[in-house]
Amino acid sequence: MPATILRTETGSYCTNCYIVYDKNNVGVIIDPGDEAEEIERLVKAYGLDIKAILLTHGHCDHLMAAAPLQEKYAYPLYVHRDDAKMVEECVLQGRIIGLRCAKAPRVDHYLQESEPLTFGGLSFRFLHTPGHTPGGVVILCGNDAFCGDTIFRGSVGRTDLPGSSQRALFDSICAKVYTLPDSVVLHPGHGPDTTVQYEKRNNPFVRP
Repeated sequence: MPATILRTETGSYCTNCYIVYDKNNVGVIIDPGDEAEEIERLVKAYGLDIKAILLTHGHCDHLMAAAPLQEKYAYPLYVHRDDAKMVEECVLQGRIIGLRCAKAPRVDHYLQESEPLTFGGLSFRFLHTPGHTPGGVVILCGNDAFCGDTIFRGSVGRTDLPGSSQRALFDSICAKVYTLPDSVVLHPGHGPDTTVQYEKRNNPFVRP
């Protein structure tokens, strides 16, 4: 049975937070950008047993609700090793871009391409997609791909930020995203869903 996905926009950057769960209500939270109370409300409303927080990358607009959720529920947090320092420095990062990040979350584990994860009936694997950040990842679960700020519908992530690289981003999209099956649904960090097929045909920034 495919996973069930809840999406809620959080914070002033309208970051997509995803709650993914199986038929037994075991799930994970992906990119809790802000509004911890709203995320908590959804978890309780659906009776979910959350096992982890997964981050697609270390920018503070994707993780500001992580620390308060960890303090209350002790959720372990996973991020790619190359973005761990960015997570640890998210309070300063927030000040620079005008966001109030009260506290950095605790990084418990690193996401790696070679190490899939299973929570309940959910199986996740990870594609390292540097470019927007050094440790950006696409999180795969069945036919769904949570791609953070690597690629959006008709657009791509910014590469004018510290640690970003346009060449690396375009290489990541061509080598990792565009080689997925056309039917894979892409769930971006901001904006509406799209598919691999649509982006290969229509994305003006990166052609396969």
